Amino acid sequence: MKASPSPDDGVLLQRARDGDRSAFGELVDRHKNTLIGYLTRLLGCPDSAEDLAQETFLRLYECRDRYTEQGNLGGYLYTIATNLVRSRARQKKRRQFLRLVFLSRNGGGHEAPQQASLLIDELQSTLNQAVASLPVHYRVPLVLHELEGWSYKEIGAASRCREGTVKSRIHRGRQLLKEKLAPYWRGGRSS
Repeated sequence: MKASPSPDDGVLLQRARDGDRSAFGELVDRHKNTLIGYLTRLLGCPDSAEDLAQETFLRLYECRDRYTEQGNLGGYLYTIATNLVRSRARQKKRRQFLRLVFLSRNGGGHEAPQQASLLIDELQSTLNQAVASLPVHYRVPLVLHELEGWSYKEIGAASRCREGTVKSRIHRGRQLLKEKLAPYWRGGRSS
């Protein structure tokens, strides 16, 4: 006896709209590993990636009635996740700026910042940090193309930009990554 094929994403999402929580759970199970992998590569931190993946699925659940199935729920999830990464980066910059302003007004700031990592000599750690430090508009297409295997066309559709722009950003992202890793390859610290 053959096992019945698993329903596609559109069917599961419709069942979730109708109140079937197990259908939504199946969608999460189907996409969570690739989404967490993608976010880990973007952020360089598996814990943060898991947190943002949960937030991504929460956003999908909240907007499940507005989503129009077009056969690319995975791409939609990557778009939500990418936007969350961008939001987190903006928040981080604002917090750093406010911290500097606060410290300078209060006469603080004499403490040396903590070192980001004691294990910088490990290649994987260094590479993750370098990728995570790239500006988001270079990091996202680079990770999607090089690590997730997406085509330029798929990346362009997900990020709502032309293929030429995607190619340019991937090229520039590679250049920046090479510059950041150059000191590491020469035996020093990467920037």
